[in-house]
Amino acid sequence: MTAAAAPTPAPPSLWAATAPPAPPTPPLQGPGETDVAVIGAGYTGLSAALHLAERGASVLVLDQGEIGWGASGRNGGQIVPGLKHDPDDIERLMGKERGRLLVEFAGRAPNLVFDLIKRYAIACDAVRQGWLQPAHSPAGRLAAERRAEQWARRGANAEALDRAAMATMTGSELYCGGWIDRRGGTVQPLAYARGLASVAIAKGIAVHSNTSAQTLTREMGKWRIEVPRGTVIADTVLLCTNGYTGDLFPGLAQEVVAVNSYQAATRPLSDNIRKSILPGGQAASETKRVGCYYRLDRDGRFIIGGRGTRIDDPAPHLFERLRRSAREIYPQLADAEWSNHWSGHIAITQDHFPHLLELAPGLLAGLGYQGRGVAMSTAMGQLLAARAQGAATADLPLPVRRPKPFPLHRFRVPAVYLVSRWYRLLDALT
Repeated sequence: MTAAAAPTPAPPSLWAATAPPAPPTPPLQGPGETDVAVIGAGYTGLSAALHLAERGASVLVLDQGEIGWGASGRNGGQIVPGLKHDPDDIERLMGKERGRLLVEFAGRAPNLVFDLIKRYAIACDAVRQGWLQPAHSPAGRLAAERRAEQWARRGANAEALDRAAMATMTGSELYCGGWIDRRGGTVQPLAYARGLASVAIAKGIAVHSNTSAQTLTREMGKWRIEVPRGTVIADTVLLCTNGYTGDLFPGLAQEVVAVNSYQAATRPLSDNIRKSILPGGQAASETKRVGCYYRLDRDGRFIIGGRGTRIDDPAPHLFERLRRSAREIYPQLADAEWSNHWSGHIAITQDHFPHLLELAPGLLAGLGYQGRGVAMSTAMGQLLAARAQGAATADLPLPVRRPKPFPLHRFRVPAVYLVSRWYRLLDALT
C-alpha cells in the first residue's frame, strides 16, 4: 500500500495567521463506503456535503491538503453578488427563461452564505455592509451605472454613485463614480471554510484532509477512489477542485485556465487612518480591466489584491505593485507597514460562466467562478447536491453539460499573460 503523504498545512497568509484552529480532519485510514464522495474541502465541496447531509445522504469528503488549502483559504473574503456578465447580457446569452433563473440564483448567492453563517453560528468576522465597484474613467462609470440600473430593476438594493458619493464611501478621491450593491459583504475566508467543515463534522459527515485521491474508476455501477491508505466506494462522486483541478479525471483541468491572484496586508492601522478608509465597512473591487480589490479586516488591517501570473509564488515586484496601488488610492498609507503577502489560483472559463458538469454517470463537477467564488462556490455546492439527488436540468439555473476544454489549452497561460499586459496598457491610457 502506498505510504501516506506528509501533512500539507495551510499556506502562510493573513488568513492562516488569524483564523480559528481547524477542526480535526485526520487522513483516511482503511476502506470507506458512502452515498456521495466529495473531492475538495473548499467552499464548493463543503457546501455540497452540508446540503446533501440535510437531504439525508451519507457523505465523505476528501482533500489533498488542509481544509480551505486552495482558493477557499486564500481569497480576499469579498462576498460579491452576481456574475461577471451583467443581468441583461445573461438573459441574452442564456435565453430569457434560463437567463432569468441564473440571474436570480447569482443575485441571491450572498444570502446563502450569510444564512449558513447565521444558522450555524460560524465565527468568521462576517460583515454585510455592501460591495462597491469604483470607476476610474467615464467609460467605467457608465458601465457601473448600467450595471446598477439592471440589478435595481430586478429588485436588488443597488444604486449608482457619483464622484462625491464614491469619495465618501471609499474615502478616496481617485474615482469618478461607480455603484454599490448592498447585498455584498466580507468574511474571514479561511475561518468560513473551517467553520463549514466544523458544521459538516457535527452533522456526521466524514471529512479527511491530507488524503489525496489518486485514482478514480467505475466498477459495478459504483465509483472507486484509491487514496494512499485506503479505498472509498461511492454511488456518486463530486469533483470540487476549481483552480486546483489536476488529472484525476482526464480533460477536466482543461475546462478552466487557472490564473494567480495575489494579495498583501498591512499591520493594523491607527484609528485615524482606519476611519479614513472605507468608513462604512464595504469591500471594493475596481472597474478596471485589471484592477485591484481591497477592504479592511476586523482589526483594521488594509488588504489589497490583484491578478498576477500563473505561478504560485509571484515575484516581489508584483507585491510592490499592490503596495503602490494602495498608496495611489490612499496616500495616507505611505508609511504603512506591510506584514503579509500570499497568492492563490482563480479559475476562468471560456464563457465566463461557472460550469456544472456531468462527466459520467454519477460523476459531477462544479468550477469556474471568475474570482467571485465565496458566494458562487457556496451556491454551486447547493446545485451539485440537488443534481446528485436527481434534480432535473430544467429545474436548475445552470445547464448541466459535458466538458468543453479550452482549445490549445497549453497556450492559454501565456495568452492570458499577454492579454493581461494589454489590458493594463488600456487601463493606463484611460
